[in-house]
Amino acid sequence: MAHFDLPLDELRTYRPEPHVPEDLDAFWAETLAEARSAAARPVATPVETPFANLRTYDVTFTGFAGQPVRGWLNVPAGADGPLPVVVEFIGYGGGRGLPHEWLLWASAGYAHFVMDTRGQGASWRGGDTPDPGPDGAGPSHPGFMTRGVLDPYTYYYRRLFADAVRAVESAADLPGVDASRLAVAGTSQGGALSLAVASLAPSLVKAVVSQVPFLCHIRRMVTLTDSDPFHELVRFFRVNPDRVAAAQRTLDYVDLLHLTPRATAPLLASAALMDATCPPSGIFAAVNAYGGAEKDIAVYEWDGHEGGRADFQARSVAFVNGVLTR
Repeated sequence: MAHFDLPLDELRTYRPEPHVPEDLDAFWAETLAEARSAAARPVATPVETPFANLRTYDVTFTGFAGQPVRGWLNVPAGADGPLPVVVEFIGYGGGRGLPHEWLLWASAGYAHFVMDTRGQGASWRGGDTPDPGPDGAGPSHPGFMTRGVLDPYTYYYRRLFADAVRAVESAADLPGVDASRLAVAGTSQGGALSLAVASLAPSLVKAVVSQVPFLCHIRRMVTLTDSDPFHELVRFFRVNPDRVAAAQRTLDYVDLLHLTPRATAPLLASAALMDATCPPSGIFAAVNAYGGAEKDIAVYEWDGHEGGRADFQARSVAFVNGVLTR
């Protein structure tokens, strides 16, 4: 796709008018308090793999409302002492898959915890965590954008954001982890979850990597792209015009444009100027609003939703190395 969004010089200063719910902070404080009140210590079970330089654990921790969430923990074999940890979140439709699909961060010397995505994992990588929420099922094929969207308390992403915060909190109890040196990372939906955790649990997160993040400036995105997942909302709006206002109000509670002013950790993000899935103006809007003083967007002029590929991976490792070794 050709360049279709705002010019780069306008993107760098783009600060749209937000639609922040008056009770945004109270809503998330209540949600996370509920999750924490039902929390239990994570259970990490060693897993045999054919990889001699890796120790792998199958992890179950408690997420939203105390519901079980799965994950993988990969730790470099023979590592001495607690290691800095990268908690990674997964893109839309994917699950945690198999442990050997996650070698980058452990190869760089980190403990690496990959959170499975509730209800997802039937599109491009398998998942193991159901979504027993009010409108839940799983694992299932997208779309998730309209699941429970008429009420912020039943919305799918309320549960998923709470899972992500609990994943970071649970990382403190995982074997071989130094939770005082914790980074979050992810691509697309995973990038959105990284920004959400940095915003909702800023005291825990020391570095943030967010590659072409989703769920940024949603009200603009649904008018700008015909690509899913945002276009799932358009189809819903088209069939349910009397419910658009209620759905948009719900979406405002998970829009990263509204949450990122609360974040403080150093941030490396990426945006691609040909990305029709997560258009760049949404990403720039959320990053420009980001509360931390140290933030950077790697811009890929010729990329679509791949958003930097191996180049951004290398930048990400170098960035996290620099932040967590200060």
